[in-house]
Order: sequence, then C-alpha cells, then structure tokens
Amino acid sequence: MPVTGFTRPNKSFILGVAGGSGSGKTYFAKELQNALGEHSTIVYQDNFYIDQSHRFDHDGGSVNFDHPESLDLKLLARCLSELKSGQATQIPIYDFKTHSRGEEQLYIEPTKIVIVDGILIFHPDYLREQFDEMIFFDTPESLRFERRLERDVNERGRTPEGVKAQFLKQVKPMHDEFVEPSKFHAHTIVKDLGDYHEHFDAYKERLLKLALK
Repeated sequence: MPVTGFTRPNKSFILGVAGGSGSGKTYFAKELQNALGEHSTIVYQDNFYIDQSHRFDHDGGSVNFDHPESLDLKLLARCLSELKSGQATQIPIYDFKTHSRGEEQLYIEPTKIVIVDGILIFHPDYLREQFDEMIFFDTPESLRFERRLERDVNERGRTPEGVKAQFLKQVKPMHDEFVEPSKFHAHTIVKDLGDYHEHFDAYKERLLKLALK
C-alpha cells in the first residue's frame, strides 16, 4: 500500500506506528526519530500500562498484558491531544520488572512530529482520532515470537519458558482478536520481513519537509 499524503495539523503531527509485539515497529519508530532529530519525539504505549504489581503472580502467569484493558489508553489519547494542541504533557513510567508505575513522570514538550509506538494504538476509535497518519507492521508470527523472546529475556529479565507460555496463552489470542483487525484502519501497511527501508525513506523525506516548514 503506498504512502499517502499528509495533512498538516495546527501543532504537532501525530504519527502512529502499530503492529504486533516483535513486528519491527519499535525499530522503525526509533530510526525515524533519530533521522528527524530535534523535530520529533516518541511516545510509547508501554508507558501507559495500569499498575499490575498487586495482581502479578509469576512470569507467564495470569495477568494479560496484551488486552486493551491492561492499558490506560484514554490517558494516552489525552496526552496526545495536549501535544497536538501545542501543550506539554506528562506521561507515566512503567517498570516491567516490578510491574508497577513509578512516582516520577516523563515531561514531554510538543515537537513538530510526535511518533507513537504500540500494539493496540489503532484499536479504540477515540485514540485513532488523534493520529494524522497510521502505519501498521504486518509481520509473520514466527518472526514476531523470535524477536519478543530475545527482547523479554535480555531486556526485561524474563525466562524463555515464561515468554513462550505468555505468547501462546495471551499474546497470540490478543493479537488475533485486537491487533490484527486494527491494521485495516492504517493508511500504510508494511509487510516486514526484515527490510522496511523503502517505507522508511519515504516517511523520512515527507516528515522532514513537514518539520522544516
């Protein structure tokens, strides 16, 4: 699907980058932010998890982190609305090792481009309304699992057994029910097999022009 033309908002341009866990969306978002430099910032859906410290039982246990109700998506929508209108906002900080929200918050100033990364950001209509452009990474399940396994073990202190159990019991069912259907709201669908540079170059060029206006 080709990259469509952008509509310039009054303040920040909000770009959503979605896809399943391990789809490649976060690498794309980070590379794009690096290319845009001071003109952009990233807001991560993962910061908006509801505190689960009182419910978490064990690695790969009963807490379903891939269901929309595990996230405060209305707060995310409110934060994006503030940035879009030119106001600074504060977003929570979630600790994946303790499954709790810290007392400190991130203070985010509006930039010309705000990139939002998350698996469920295209699911609720009130959140989709905040985006000026939406990209979805449509990646094979086997590749998504390999990437998630490496990330969760190396970065989040998880066990391989726990990651696999969670993927089969929660990640895959929630992906099929909520994430996969949301791709049809996207303006651009990227078939990620490890190389998305054609799409990256197109977005970088367009967003740099927008940022420098």
